[in-house]
Amino acid sequence: MNSCNKRARAYHFKAFRHLFVARLFTVLGNGIAPIALAFAVLDIGGAVTDLGIVVASRSIFNVAFLLIGGVLADRYSRSLVLVSSSVIAAVSQAIVAWSVLDGSATVMSLALLGALNGAAAGIALPASSALVPQTVPGQNLREANALIQLGIYSGTVIGASLGGMLTSTVGPGWGLAIDALGFAVSAPLYFFIRATSIEACPSQNNILQDLKEGWKEFASRAWVWSIVVQFTIINAAFSGVVMVLGPVIADSSFGRTNWGIIVAAQSVGLIAGSFLALRWRPRRDLFIGVMLISLCSVPIFMLSQFASALWLTAAFFIAGVAFGLFGVSWAHSLQTHIPQEKLARVYAYDAVGSFVAIPFGELVAGPLAIHFGSSNVLLVSAMAVVIATIAASMVPAIRLLDNSSQIKSQKVTNSL
Repeated sequence: MNSCNKRARAYHFKAFRHLFVARLFTVLGNGIAPIALAFAVLDIGGAVTDLGIVVASRSIFNVAFLLIGGVLADRYSRSLVLVSSSVIAAVSQAIVAWSVLDGSATVMSLALLGALNGAAAGIALPASSALVPQTVPGQNLREANALIQLGIYSGTVIGASLGGMLTSTVGPGWGLAIDALGFAVSAPLYFFIRATSIEACPSQNNILQDLKEGWKEFASRAWVWSIVVQFTIINAAFSGVVMVLGPVIADSSFGRTNWGIIVAAQSVGLIAGSFLALRWRPRRDLFIGVMLISLCSVPIFMLSQFASALWLTAAFFIAGVAFGLFGVSWAHSLQTHIPQEKLARVYAYDAVGSFVAIPFGELVAGPLAIHFGSSNVLLVSAMAVVIATIAASMVPAIRLLDNSSQIKSQKVTNSL
């Protein structure tokens, strides 16, 4: 990099722009797809159990292929891994859309194609996350992560809104077709990313050996695995238990419309947190981010006490801001402290820990609420979040992690 690039912003780099736009199109499509797919299953006469099978098939294969995606992204060109996964996803979703539009779709065909789409998404996630530091200089990395995260959250909200409108106006088949188009547009954008090399020799190991090597990198860093454990608990409580019991409480108190507003407030908070992260650059940002996550216990506690919709809206917004700030700090810390040739595998182990926790929380929420009551389950969930956060904050490696020195060293390297 020449010295004039020191004042450049992340979006001034063509590789980053391609990555940002490609991920935005993918997220927009994936925001539409779940809504369109749900109504597509119901339109062909499927029952609630059929819908569960279709949704679960995608989720199971998504998680199952995360680790394989991490290995592939560390072995081969990450941009080409993303091209391949985007093409597979585009074709599978196009077939789903066509079958829904011409009336030939069945629950089994939708489940099988959903599994293929889930596998493609699982392969793509580690590569897309690990590719960010290859598209910008070190001094622009935090800004790049904030912009990527901002695009993901904004695209998810817009995509979900479009999904509802498209499904009600032109039908679920066209919504799924737009999802396929999003993947099709993303593929050439990924192809044209000319990223810097990770300067690693091609691996001579088999997949299992590569996974073991990635696990050693993951497990050897206390600040990494302790935060993943923290978020395994938090995701089970917040994204699992709350999202199941919240609608139940809403039905018996403040109503479904207010629950929709409350959930939307969290999404707005995520976007606001990503904006703040563009300016918020404390020296020990990861430790502060970990502590801020304790704020998500507040809306869980308030929900357990049947608080008013207004207070819950404010609490969920603040929790969203905390998640948004932490997300940027977490991505920046991984990308500046993990060797680039192992980064995708570490991302994969992180994603597995997060994704497995959510369906677990969703599955146990109902039975626990029946036996102990919704209020008690939510109260324990709030306490679990606080305990997990306190435990993580006591890990010395988290308290002492300093990203500022990494940024300075990368400025020197990238200016040469």
